[in-house]
Amino acid sequence: MSYKLLFLPVFFSFLLFQPGDFLCAAKKEDKPVKLTPKQERKRLKRLEKELEGPFRRWLKQDVVYIITGDEKRAFLRLTTAEERENFTEQFWLRRDPTPDTLENEYKEEHYRRVAYANDRFSSGRPGWKMDRGRIYIAHGAPDEIESHPSGGSYERPYEEGGGMTSTYPFEIWRYRWIEGVGSDVRLEFVDPTYSGEYRLTSDPSEKDALLHIPGAGLTMAEQMGLSSKVDRFMRADGTRMGTPVSGMQLRRYNIFERMQLMADIMKPPPVKFKDLEAVVDSRIEYNTLPFVVEIHYVRVSNNSVLTGVTVQLKNRDVVFENDEGVQRAVVNIFGRVSTITRKVATHFEDTVTIDTTAERLQGELERVAIYQKGVPLAPGSYRLELVVKDIVGETIGTHRMAIKVPRFEEEKLAMSSLILADRIERVPMRSLGAGQFVIGSSKVRPRIGEEFKRNEKMGIYVQVYNLGENEDTSLPEGSVSYQITRLDSPEDLLLDFTEGFEKIRGVSARQTIIEKLLPLRNLEPGEYRLNLKVTDRVKNETLAPTATFKVKGD
Repeated sequence: MSYKLLFLPVFFSFLLFQPGDFLCAAKKEDKPVKLTPKQERKRLKRLEKELEGPFRRWLKQDVVYIITGDEKRAFLRLTTAEERENFTEQFWLRRDPTPDTLENEYKEEHYRRVAYANDRFSSGRPGWKMDRGRIYIAHGAPDEIESHPSGGSYERPYEEGGGMTSTYPFEIWRYRWIEGVGSDVRLEFVDPTYSGEYRLTSDPSEKDALLHIPGAGLTMAEQMGLSSKVDRFMRADGTRMGTPVSGMQLRRYNIFERMQLMADIMKPPPVKFKDLEAVVDSRIEYNTLPFVVEIHYVRVSNNSVLTGVTVQLKNRDVVFENDEGVQRAVVNIFGRVSTITRKVATHFEDTVTIDTTAERLQGELERVAIYQKGVPLAPGSYRLELVVKDIVGETIGTHRMAIKVPRFEEEKLAMSSLILADRIERVPMRSLGAGQFVIGSSKVRPRIGEEFKRNEKMGIYVQVYNLGENEDTSLPEGSVSYQITRLDSPEDLLLDFTEGFEKIRGVSARQTIIEKLLPLRNLEPGEYRLNLKVTDRVKNETLAPTATFKVKGD
């Protein structure tokens, strides 16, 4: 079984987002001629010049950063003011998170951002035309800003070579999550002319005011004689960064990663599965494709919690078709998370494919398909809406539920969700924090339903936060106890052992990860309870999460 993310075309319409409806008011040609890309660009530029008054301003200024290419082409094909008025109205309606109210929060927030950009980022030119204004309008305020408005002395991060230098004014914006771009997005703006016109750069060395001065602003490796400043100008990745002493640089500095980030950050976020989004917007429940959902919470920071949405469906409930000798099932998944006031916090869209051969098809039908999406959310209450559609069998399942993202307070002993998993394994360095089921440096695949066979191992995964520190060692002191009992006879301990924190790899006060694989061979089929007890001897506090699970025959 394999999972592949497919990129599907975006379909638009005035109401149901079907191409024919969306372009119904467009000018029709009797004999359409296919234009080359160059001819198409010239034609669009000509049509833009023909626009007059408020429509030209709307296209070239108001929505220039959020309108998609398909929408722009459709708008330019319109010929009357009435058609364009109708288009702009539908443009905002398609983005309204609460279409059943008079207010359009998306439109109001967009024009607030434009006003803020003009007020905050102007410098000879309006703020909306500046790079910082563009990013702010398209993606909102960053979660963190590191600002150096005067430049001056600066100690480079180790991954950029380390060492002291002097810089031009610059800012670093960090986003925990941007839909369509990813998590932990870091953007750097530099003002090399001291004019206030910061520009977005993918080269961290652009802020180095001593870059072209021999012998000045040396990196640690250059100071140690391990490299020369000339080496910076020999790089083939478009940067003038110094190499760390170890020779290893973070993945985000890879030329292809930087190019991809610049491409993603400049384009409007795509909306792929409009048919599934329409199902979410409706109040009709579809249950022709059953599936189950589990939610887990893991702290990212005090103000951000990775909310893991895990979906499981049975392979026998989807339809396989022969695709050039491969038996394939295709399932589209659309999810939306909104606040209690129905403001959309985020949404996700993915495609899951299940491939097998004709000989193995019968065995594959007895298995399950599992999908997971990690969504960073601020603590609070939300509404999760899911739609799962079998593309071949044309069946749909829906699921709506309330989720309450916990708040992990500073200094208070706390823990993540206790996850029972069928797989816990280390991930390669290049995959840290990325991909399905990946939490930090581990791949943790939850066992939905908590049902295991006797010949399997049950994985236990939990993170513990804010343990007390021993004043002498600066390390936590305590233990973790594991107990398993039958549900029908809780007094009989079938498993009972304790291990100290010193046995746990990478134990720390801020975050300690407990990972354990327990063999189930000695347990008879039945229902059981796992009792976990974390004892903090420094704070003299305990945490005691529990979970139930089932064991069946081999």
